[in-house]
Amino acid sequence: MPRYEFRCRACGDTFEVNRPMARAAEPASCPQGHADTVKLLSTVAVTGRGGGASGGAPAPAGGGCCGGGCGC
Repeated sequence: MPRYEFRCRACGDTFEVNRPMARAAEPASCPQGHADTVKLLSTVAVTGRGGGASGGAPAPAGGGCCGGGCGC
């Protein structure tokens, strides 16, 4: 089940809530009982040993936003 991080605007506490993705947009009260909270943007780092056609080789370096293929 995904974990969402919130910050309370009233007391400044940061807390996490586990809930299904279908309920991701619902508000959450802080553990102190305040309702004025905001969901924080979380970053996820996924690492691993690649497989498939590249055999774990690093992605080719390039320039621009899409590896240089579009000329941007």
